[in-house]
Amino acid sequence: MTLDTDFVRAQFPAFEQAGLKTQVFMENAGGSYPCAQVIDRLTRFYLTRKVQPYAPYEASRLGGEEMDEARARLAAIMGVKTDEVSFGPSTTQNTYVLAQAFRRWMQPGEAIVVTNQDHEANSGPWRRLAEDGIEIREWRIDPETGHLDPAGLEDLLDDKVRLVCFPHCSNVVGEINPVTEITAIAHAAGAFVCVDGVSYAPHGLPNVGDLGPDIYLFSAYKTYGPHQGIMVIRRALGKMLPNEGHHFNGGTLYKRFTPAGPDHAQVAACAGMADYIDALAGHHGGTDLPPSGRGALAHDLMRAQEEALLQPLLDAVKSRNAVRLIGPSDAARRAPTVALALNRPGEEVAAELALRGINCGGGDFYAQRPLQAMGVDLDRGVLRLSFVHYTTRDDIDRVIAALDDVI
Repeated sequence: MTLDTDFVRAQFPAFEQAGLKTQVFMENAGGSYPCAQVIDRLTRFYLTRKVQPYAPYEASRLGGEEMDEARARLAAIMGVKTDEVSFGPSTTQNTYVLAQAFRRWMQPGEAIVVTNQDHEANSGPWRRLAEDGIEIREWRIDPETGHLDPAGLEDLLDDKVRLVCFPHCSNVVGEINPVTEITAIAHAAGAFVCVDGVSYAPHGLPNVGDLGPDIYLFSAYKTYGPHQGIMVIRRALGKMLPNEGHHFNGGTLYKRFTPAGPDHAQVAACAGMADYIDALAGHHGGTDLPPSGRGALAHDLMRAQEEALLQPLLDAVKSRNAVRLIGPSDAARRAPTVALALNRPGEEVAAELALRGINCGGGDFYAQRPLQAMGVDLDRGVLRLSFVHYTTRDDIDRVIAALDDVI
């Protein structure tokens, strides 16, 4: 089945805005355009529900119901229990709070495995636990390819390891890591698993229940939604860790790791992400599927569209002498987040592309560890081109032509 991109783009008001509709947006790894369903829910909440939720009067009752709806519907799409989904101000903040819980739960001498493939959000907070005597073991990437070899993890595991942290895919390497395989290796050694899904979720929400990790984090604002971090934490682990919220909220799983009060409007607006997935699946014949089935159909449609567009871009850059493609050159193995190491600063090239209507970015993107491991000069950083399923072949053709001009 082919994705109907005309239908898709009609769901995103940004493509009708005078200042945006002639531009090619290739900065999606930094934040996607929001879908109309999210914008409508956020607007409605601020207009008619912007009160303290869960009181008996109508505006308050409706506000609380919409917040609950967002949690329940996203959980159903991801194949987990409703109370296993938490909201927070960002994925970085959610990870930090989790790290504080593990800080209190673990004993000196016990260990956490981290990678040098991660964005700093799923690396730095865990590494800081070394200050309390927690051993930090680094699972390292191949310095040439950026690949994270599961066999390398096995060498790091023993009965001291309590947690393994890794990305579903890196925000610069782009290679999709085999989450189920890695999770099985870690679980067999008695360790829990934390997956940073920030760079994967925009390309189709995964069925976290099927994948198997104990924690899965991603950012709604990179997944067509408002600026929220969304975290799945499975019950067994969530109830084992110490409560980081108010003491009287300790009995509610989704409140245990959100010490700050929720942003009511943005949490409620996250239901618009589920609205969009349902609309996309329904338009492509999936109306009668259960929520997880609609999510799977949307995921597969998105990935097929992205792979078809990604391969020509990879082919256009991988053989250039002045360009080093970070990560694999096979579109089926990676997300459409393409980092290029050049002989001049990526930010400088991004500025030249902007003059040609190509909106992208340059720098290190908080991924200094993998870039350093791969020998990339951080003063130059990389040029990063990132897209999602609402991108078209015409967009890719324009990008390739602009790259011909500036590289």
